[in-house]
Amino acid sequence: MREPLFIKQNSAKWKSYETEPAKDPDELAERFIIVTDDLAYSKTFYPKSKTTLYLNGLAAGFHQSIYKNKKEKANRFVFFWKTELPLLFKQYQRQILYSFIFFITFFLIGIISAKYDRTFIRFVLSDDYVNMTNENISKGDPFGVFKSQNEFVMFWMIAKNNLTVTAITFVLGITLSAGTVINLFRNGLMVGCFQYLFISKGLGIQSVLVIWIHGTLEISTIILAGAAGLIIGNSLLFPKTFSRMVSLKKGALNGLKIMLGISPIVVTAAVFESFITRHTEMPVWLSSLILGGSFLFIIWYVVVYPAYLSHRLKIVEIANEGEY
Repeated sequence: MREPLFIKQNSAKWKSYETEPAKDPDELAERFIIVTDDLAYSKTFYPKSKTTLYLNGLAAGFHQSIYKNKKEKANRFVFFWKTELPLLFKQYQRQILYSFIFFITFFLIGIISAKYDRTFIRFVLSDDYVNMTNENISKGDPFGVFKSQNEFVMFWMIAKNNLTVTAITFVLGITLSAGTVINLFRNGLMVGCFQYLFISKGLGIQSVLVIWIHGTLEISTIILAGAAGLIIGNSLLFPKTFSRMVSLKKGALNGLKIMLGISPIVVTAAVFESFITRHTEMPVWLSSLILGGSFLFIIWYVVVYPAYLSHRLKIVEIANEGEY
C-alpha cells in the first residue's frame, strides 16, 4: 500500500485517538494495540517517513498512559494475562499447533515402541524406575511414587524441574528450532513409555485418572514452551521484511512473554502433583472433575478465548474505520 493511501485510510482514526480520551482501560488497551500494529506496518514499509515518527509518538503516549501510576501498573499486570498473552497465543497459533503435533507424534512413538519392544521402556525410563513401579504394583499401590516424599519437598523439586524443562525447551529454539524439537521428542517419548507401562499392567484408565490430574497442565506447558522455542527458530529462519537480528529480538521477546505467562500454570501443575495426585483413592468423579477442568481451561485460554478476543478487536477496528 502506498503511504498516501495508508495515511488517508487511518488519519481520522489517529486524530480521534489524540483528541478523544479513552472511556476505560480496555478501550485504551485496544487503541494501544491498534496503533502499535499501524506503527509496525509503517516501520516496515515507510521506515524513514514522518508517518512513522508520528505513530511512534502516538504509541509512546499510550504507553505512558498505561504506566503513569501504580494503579495503571496493576492494570498492566491484568492486561498481560487478560489481553496480551492470549493475543500472542492467537498470533502464534501455528507454532502451538506444530508443537502439539510434534509432542503427540513422539508420545505415540513411545507407546508403540514400548508395546513391541518391552526392553524399550527400561531403556527410556531406567531399570530402577521400572522395578520400583512394578514393586508398587505388586503391593497394590501402583502410583506409590507420588506419595514417596513430603508434599512440600516434592513440590519444590517438581516445580524446579518443570520450570527448568520448559526453559530449556524454549531456549533451544535458538538452534533453528532443532533443539526444541529434540527436547519435545525426549519428553514425548518418556511420557508415552510411562503411560504404556501402566497400560501393559491393565491400569490404563486408572493411570489416566491419576497421572493426568497434574499431567494435563504439565504437558500443556511443555507444548507451549515448545511453541515458544519454535517462535525463536522461525524468527531466524524466516525473518520476512525484518533484518535477521531484529526478527530474532522480536521472536525472543514474544517467546519470553509466553514463558512468563505459562509459569503460573507450571507451578499449579506442581501443586497438583505434590498435594493432590498422591490421593489415589479419591472418587472417580473428583479426579475426572479436576482433569476435565484443567483440560477445558487450557482449551479455553489457549484456543477459544484468544480467537474470541482477536475477533472482537477486529470488529472494533472495523467499526472505528467505518465511522470515518
